[in-house]
Amino acid sequence: MTVPRALLIAEAANPEWVSVPLVGWSLARALGAVARTHIVTQVRNREAFLRAGLEEGRDFTAIDTEPLARPVWRAANVLRMGSGRGWTMTTAAASLVYPYFERLVWRRFGAEIERGDWDLVHRITPLSPTATSSLAARTARAGTPFVLGPLNGGVPWPPGFDAERRREREWLSYLRGAYRLSPGRRAMLEGAAAILAGSRHTLGEIPARHRHKAIWLPENAVDPDRFATPAAQDVSGPLRACFVGRLVPYKGADMAIAAGAELMRAGKLRLDLVGDGPMADELRAQIAREGVGDAVRLHGNLPHTRVQDVLSEANILLFPSVREFGGGVVLEAMMLGVVPLVVDYAGPGEIVHPGIGHTVPIGPRPAIVAALRERLSALVSDPSDLPAMGARARAEAQERFTWESKARQVAEVYDWVRGLRADRPDFSAPGGAPPQA
Repeated sequence: MTVPRALLIAEAANPEWVSVPLVGWSLARALGAVARTHIVTQVRNREAFLRAGLEEGRDFTAIDTEPLARPVWRAANVLRMGSGRGWTMTTAAASLVYPYFERLVWRRFGAEIERGDWDLVHRITPLSPTATSSLAARTARAGTPFVLGPLNGGVPWPPGFDAERRREREWLSYLRGAYRLSPGRRAMLEGAAAILAGSRHTLGEIPARHRHKAIWLPENAVDPDRFATPAAQDVSGPLRACFVGRLVPYKGADMAIAAGAELMRAGKLRLDLVGDGPMADELRAQIAREGVGDAVRLHGNLPHTRVQDVLSEANILLFPSVREFGGGVVLEAMMLGVVPLVVDYAGPGEIVHPGIGHTVPIGPRPAIVAALRERLSALVSDPSDLPAMGARARAEAQERFTWESKARQVAEVYDWVRGLRADRPDFSAPGGAPPQA
């Protein structure tokens, strides 16, 4: 079976950043093991690519959209009205600039695509389904398969969290659904040979007429070299829980403190909070008010290596986020053998199943806190299952959620769109991932 020549479009891809750029970089690089790849990225990532040892022209091409992107980015930052908030505004601004990026990509690579120099074109980033792609239709007309995704984002705010939504200044989220009416979106979905959906929600947003080419594949994975120190899972003393994330309302650090307060006052639970954000002072006041200052450590932002050090001391990842698209920190905890305790909603709820962790139902804030408190109390009373559960979580992360395994899964999609296999790939999870059509 021939190794495909794959042109990878990853506008956001950077090994030195986090979130979407790190996803774009990690997947693009991993795909180099299953295909002959060339990465097309934005010029802001150029120096990081060079520092990582890639050769410009041979391994990647940097597209310069800064004359348009820079002023749009500045305007978006003003409209966000605060650092760490209003991410929908940032996504909207990026979506406005992205068509210009693809226009320049086609100017550079269009002739090669039309000549058949590439066996397929794969747009990895943007992840947002609101960023339309003119390349999909153009590539399809040239007779070259176009793979789209993983697409993810736009998970609805759950009922009862409208105050958190306003505090996040997510004004544009009320209008997000309008993107489905875009002619550009229709053309993109028509032109795509395969659509990778990074979540159940995104899968559900794909129109029925395109579901036959939609494949559920979570966007995130883990570099095992970054998370290589397994948790000891010592359950002989007070249990240790750890929260990792931005200190913003929807991530739920305040719910983690409230749920564990009684156990912490009794000396049965300790909690590490890793991250920073606009709620930091509010959380410090809550810790003082609950009288749990001796049981809670606030670490602030830490380098990735230090996050591993703190997380690997924990028995439980206590992560009650109510609007998480991918849940990368859940996979990181699993890779360390730390048992996740999450809200069964969006990304984390699709990853965690009873064999490897615990979930509590989505609901109003008091209901989530009560359910977390009940689950924590049960684990404190009988922690004997945690070591075995952590070992299973680690094994599943190593098998299914490394970038190497993700690349192998995408390679199956490549074979399918190239007509080298008849059946559509299915990556349903052991815990009961959704059907793909």
